[in-house]
Amino acid sequence: EVQLVESGGGLVQPGGSLRLSCECSRFPFTSTWMHWVRQPPGKGLEWVSQIDPSGGTADYVESVKGRFTVSRDNAKNTVYLQMSGLKPEDTGVYYCRRGDARGYQGDRSQGTQVTVSS
Repeated sequence: EVQLVESGGGLVQPGGSLRLSCECSRFPFTSTWMHWVRQPPGKGLEWVSQIDPSGGTADYVESVKGRFTVSRDNAKNTVYLQMSGLKPEDTGVYYCRRGDARGYQGDRSQGTQVTVSS
């Protein structure tokens, strides 16, 4: 069974920073596109970012461009999301997901809670 273990969330003031991590196992991580998605309170999943297997190509939802940076360490089977300039609307549960260049799969994981509030 695929394992995706997110960590690094927390409570942060507006303008603050957090670095999320997702440790992956039981699938060929080094050849898999990885995505970050989030679920704001009371809303559905929103795609946030994606990164190609080599880590050389990344994309972001418009609302986080210039503030979030996705990266990966293929030696550690881990994908990261560096978030800065956080806003209250970034609040939600963040999940990593496998996928491809077109989208993400319906994996299950516990996610990590990010709360941006003063």
